[in-house]
Amino acid sequence: MKNKILVIGATGMLGEPVAKRLHKDGFSVKVFTRKIERAKELFDDSFDITEGDITDVPSIESALKGCSGIHINLSGVLEQVGVQNITAAAKNKNIEKISYVSGTSVAEETTWFPQTKRKYWSEDAIKRSGIPYTIFCPTWFMESIPKFVKDGKAYLFGRQPNRYHFIAADDFTRMVSVSYREEKASNKRLFIHGPEAWYFLDALKKYCELFHPEIKKINVIPYFIANFIAVIAKKEAMKNISNLMSFIEKAGERGNPAEANTILGAPEINLSDWMEKREKYV
Repeated sequence: MKNKILVIGATGMLGEPVAKRLHKDGFSVKVFTRKIERAKELFDDSFDITEGDITDVPSIESALKGCSGIHINLSGVLEQVGVQNITAAAKNKNIEKISYVSGTSVAEETTWFPQTKRKYWSEDAIKRSGIPYTIFCPTWFMESIPKFVKDGKAYLFGRQPNRYHFIAADDFTRMVSVSYREEKASNKRLFIHGPEAWYFLDALKKYCELFHPEIKKINVIPYFIANFIAVIAKKEAMKNISNLMSFIEKAGERGNPAEANTILGAPEINLSDWMEKREKYV
């Protein structure tokens, strides 16, 4: 395919490394963002930065000029609306490929959870667009672990009895890049799991041992207490992550990554490797 890709959600935790990996691998990358100043901090002049909003179809249509691919990395209440607008704008624009970040627990039977419902119907919009696609369904990212440490304390919500094959962003971005060069990745929904399984509590402990040795105990907060604190203290972020982890505990890690590993190359970075690399830059 031609080599200019529009990255939507490029200033996010996963959008930024995907954009930079695509650029490193020889693709021309156009960053679509509402946060122009933030984008200019993250990306140098070799990236094409364009201002726009996923709720504004004309701005998406304008950004698509000259592009042959679209990578979508969105979350939040406007995700489904955004994806539907993007696919509508992409029609008759000679777009050869859409890649999209969904999730390992996204399925029809889990649409009772709002975030999953938005991703499920976003997937549907992409499939119905008629444009070749690769839908990625990753499990937890290693990069999410530091978010559970704040103000000198480490927190975890719920019992978290399931193991998760944490995936490193470096492995994931490589797989996204390969998907734009590998025809076998077209019209595939691929589960992305890392090379080893961890209980969330053990992964967080291992992270704290290296980066926060002063933290001797992980605070495991029951969901009802987390939600109570969130309501009283008006902490919407705490409520959202508590609800997400409650859902993940029920749904578990789903899918078989064998097809993704065969087509895109299996992830190789384990938690120790990821922490060793992170230590060099922290």
